[in-house]
Amino acid sequence: MEPMRAFFEGRVVVRQGDITTVKADALVNAANSSLMGGGGVDGAIHRAGGPAILEACREIRKTVWPEGLPTGKAVATTAGRLNARYVIHTVGPIWRGGESGEDELLMSAYRESFRLAHELGCKSIAFPAISTGVYGFPFERSVPLVCHVVTEYVTLFECIFLVFFSSRDYESFLSLETWTKQG
Repeated sequence: MEPMRAFFEGRVVVRQGDITTVKADALVNAANSSLMGGGGVDGAIHRAGGPAILEACREIRKTVWPEGLPTGKAVATTAGRLNARYVIHTVGPIWRGGESGEDELLMSAYRESFRLAHELGCKSIAFPAISTGVYGFPFERSVPLVCHVVTEYVTLFECIFLVFFSSRDYESFLSLETWTKQG
């Protein structure tokens, strides 16, 4: 059994595990701007979901974002073989020291994903830790930003999953999260 904790009367579930195994209306992919797959969460979602996701991403690149998906924006595709209706691809910021709008771009990636999921009629959504891997966004700095955005959208969803692959990130999030007094 994967470790998890719930907040906001069960509307927010923080868990450790593999996001590709989560059952939710939408799974958020921490994508790169090319939308063609990559490493980490991006590669895992493309591998688990199968070729239908890549095909949908190619179509988006041809028709909507020929130069690539901008940082802080989000688009939806089929979920392919995943146990979800949609994959919402969003591009988080690359950490450049904190003076290049990284906080606002990270919050935008979460907000745009929530907005799109809501427009698509999703009742549940699962997020990885966007930008905190190879993009280098400091994990400790991301937590209050993520908590802030989640509280903005918590009433619009039946369940919001925050999924951390490593036990270290899961434990760090729980030690840093700001909901203990709120939820």
